[in-house]
Amino acid sequence: MAFKGKVLICQGTSGVSGGAHIVSEALKQKLHESGLSDRYEIKRVGDRGLFRDVLIDIISPNGYRWTYERVSVEDVDEIVESHLIRGEPVKRLLAGDDYRMFFEGQLRWVLKNCGEIDPEDIEDYISVGGYEALRKALHEMTPEDVINEIAASGLRGRGGAGFPTGVKWRICRGYEAPTRYVICNADEGDPGAFMDRSVLEGDPHSVIEGLIIAGYAIGASKGFIYCRAEYPLAIRRLKIALQQARDKGFIGKDILGSGFSFDIVLKEGAGAFVCGEETALIASIEGRRGMPRARPPFPAEKGLWGMPTVINNVETLANVPRIIVNGAGWFSSVGTDGSKGTKVFALAGKVKNTGLVEVPMGVTLRQLVFGPGGGMARKGYAFKAVQIGGPSGGCLPEELLDTPIDYESLTQAGAIMGSGGLIVLDEGTCMVDVAKFFLSFTVAESCGKCIPCRVGLVRLYEVLDRITKGEGVEGDIEFLELLGSAIRETALCGLGKTAPNPVLTTVRYFRGEYEAHIKDRRCPAGVCVPLLRFEVDEGKCIKCGRCARVCPVGAIAWERGSFPIIDRSKCIKCRACIIECPEHAIN
Repeated sequence: MAFKGKVLICQGTSGVSGGAHIVSEALKQKLHESGLSDRYEIKRVGDRGLFRDVLIDIISPNGYRWTYERVSVEDVDEIVESHLIRGEPVKRLLAGDDYRMFFEGQLRWVLKNCGEIDPEDIEDYISVGGYEALRKALHEMTPEDVINEIAASGLRGRGGAGFPTGVKWRICRGYEAPTRYVICNADEGDPGAFMDRSVLEGDPHSVIEGLIIAGYAIGASKGFIYCRAEYPLAIRRLKIALQQARDKGFIGKDILGSGFSFDIVLKEGAGAFVCGEETALIASIEGRRGMPRARPPFPAEKGLWGMPTVINNVETLANVPRIIVNGAGWFSSVGTDGSKGTKVFALAGKVKNTGLVEVPMGVTLRQLVFGPGGGMARKGYAFKAVQIGGPSGGCLPEELLDTPIDYESLTQAGAIMGSGGLIVLDEGTCMVDVAKFFLSFTVAESCGKCIPCRVGLVRLYEVLDRITKGEGVEGDIEFLELLGSAIRETALCGLGKTAPNPVLTTVRYFRGEYEAHIKDRRCPAGVCVPLLRFEVDEGKCIKCGRCARVCPVGAIAWERGSFPIIDRSKCIKCRACIIECPEHAIN
């Protein structure tokens, strides 16, 4: 029997929004019309991380592989007729060097199956070794063996705090209780972060398998997956995967004849950012308002319904099966002394290649930004900073680009690893405005339970707002430092304790920008509108008049052969002239 070729179509959220379903149906129809249905199998896969949808891979029966990017339904006939029938790849659609560069700098362990297997077919997961870790754990290892293996691997929680996973499991198992629980935290709420979503959409069984193994290790009989309702595709695929796992006997009573029984419940969250904090998440599962509580006791002692509870995020649990199969030494061979394995980042901002990247712990920010990231996106704009750790992370300047990506180094620099959000900023960015933007998010998402967060963050935001409007006064910078530090020390939960980080790090590394706003009433990046004054640089101006033609309020007077004149009394500072000017002659 001849081997079939494969056509892989990325159909995660990004792919679907780009029209992957339509392209898939068109391909099926075209293959049928061309008599190729028995030679090529169309396969749905998750998103691969580089969002140039629709992404399609054609794998010939002899194993050769071609990747097409930005495919539309109009391209289907050409791909089938040229590539599949005549054997001539469509060069204009083939992925280029930047596509290869994006993946060459990565080490994909957690993301290995994303974009390669059908997330809605458990047999596809089993074919690449899925559930072998569960078999090994249940039949060859005691719960203590599993915990020891995870502890020896050096795996730390990928949700932000970086607590050693094996230690957390051991503490929880050590408490006497009639029952214990394990929870997968999939309440991914950071702006621009989509690591967990992509794993759940592209490889849901790896998370489910990790959750079952965690339940076996700590002696739990029930687990929960807490996923925000704004992830409808992830939730749909989780439901399919859970049912398939039950049908195969991986979930339920006497799993694989081991005597271990375990059930999993999928809980949909309502989208509150604070529910990513473990005690707020527990309250939400219990049917109460999602608000943090003081710790101790920690959930490992008294968690869900007062029982010992382990909470791990999606990426942490997806690592577990690989560690059990390959061994602790395999995992710990990558990374630094204190941060083992790999980390997935959502790379965004002013960088050429945006998307999901997975790199070994210990690589530098420079290697990440200028390796898989491809460097700066805008020609003529140099790197300025990287904001790492989500809305509660820190902004690190160019002089710290060689900082290793590990928990200790980032904390020392004033940032945090967080769940993996990483935004690249260029010199066209105002750092005061950036701090204000992220603080506006945490102010809106605060549950309001404790005064440092409920009141303190609002006061920080008010000062930043005044500064960006040109109303800053002497002493504002010192006030931001004092109040930010106080909030960090006294807030109830992790959201409040880390929320001042964008303010404190921008003041620490970009103090000159704050001083320019306050003392000179000037925004060096030209972003804060109330501080802008538009001027024509006659040395650059070519007298084309395009600025006058696009001005919506007629604030620019221009005659052919003359320099334009801006009437500041009419100017609404919309920046249309700056965008339109071909010579960048308006400052």
